[in-house]
Amino acid sequence: MSANSGDLRRRVGLFFSLTPERVLDAVEEQGGLTTGLCYALNSLENRVYEVEIEDSSRIVGKFYRPDRWSRETILDEHALLAALHEAEIPVCPPLPFSDGSTLHRTQEGIFFALFPRTGGRAVEELDTSGYTQLGRLIGRIHNVSASLSLPHRHEISPRTYGRQCLDTILERTTITEGLKVRYVDAVERLIDIGTRRFEGKETFVVHGDCHRGNLLSGPGGWFFLDFDDSGTSPPVQDIWLLLPARRADCPREIEAMIEGYEEFRSFDHSSLALIEVLRALRYVRYAAWVAARWDDPAFPRAFPQWGTENYWQGQLVDLHEQLAILEAEDGHVSW
Repeated sequence: MSANSGDLRRRVGLFFSLTPERVLDAVEEQGGLTTGLCYALNSLENRVYEVEIEDSSRIVGKFYRPDRWSRETILDEHALLAALHEAEIPVCPPLPFSDGSTLHRTQEGIFFALFPRTGGRAVEELDTSGYTQLGRLIGRIHNVSASLSLPHRHEISPRTYGRQCLDTILERTTITEGLKVRYVDAVERLIDIGTRRFEGKETFVVHGDCHRGNLLSGPGGWFFLDFDDSGTSPPVQDIWLLLPARRADCPREIEAMIEGYEEFRSFDHSSLALIEVLRALRYVRYAAWVAARWDDPAFPRAFPQWGTENYWQGQLVDLHEQLAILEAEDGHVSW
């Protein structure tokens, strides 16, 4: 084992066992005295804690999972949030430390950042005017993100969410041979269709995980949380996750979102052909994400059925349903 791999294993172990006491120590090491109040917020990928500081205000400490993102990749996320905030778009940018930076390491080498505590309520059902408002907000976000150079963010594509995720699944899981052959065939067909449909599409850094769980309504209107998965993708990635149903079943909502979006930025209507591809790729990416995190004690507790034969059978059903939709589109629609 190399020294670097040994150090990573140590940091991962410390990340798994991160305690409120160590969180408080990390905050205070950067010059912020706390009252001792600290509790964990809901997060599987990173470790996130709400901390009360000496003036009784609250901040949120985000401790990044070791070896997921480089320092430069995280700082690209912070740069995007700062630019959006500067453009008066409601987001939650990181707080600067006393040295002006937004990213530090704990004594054990775990990256962390501090954010202001933000409140809001979850967004429930939306009418078409609500979808139009969302389209406006996403268009404004994309105007800013497309203007920035954020070279360290990852790519959202059939290569990354398809090919690379399939490799992770095959490397880290045990699937019975018959199921494996069928699963690999389904993902390979998806990658082939997706690669063709992605060709020539405009890409830039988008939110990447733009679903309702990351959307809150506050005093200043709607705002998005958690840009941790921001990546380079066609802009439709930030449209489809907010839709109430499949593309064919919600034309009015799609039309309303694009109407709002185009008040601020033009939209390539042909990229709607990527919606069901992106949905299917998300299935594969999600399975690979859990596979890659299975040594984290939180994941077997959160996903007790993951990796069973029934789980992979269900994944096959979902993928074959998506492939039937995509192949029917290819047979009847010219993109």
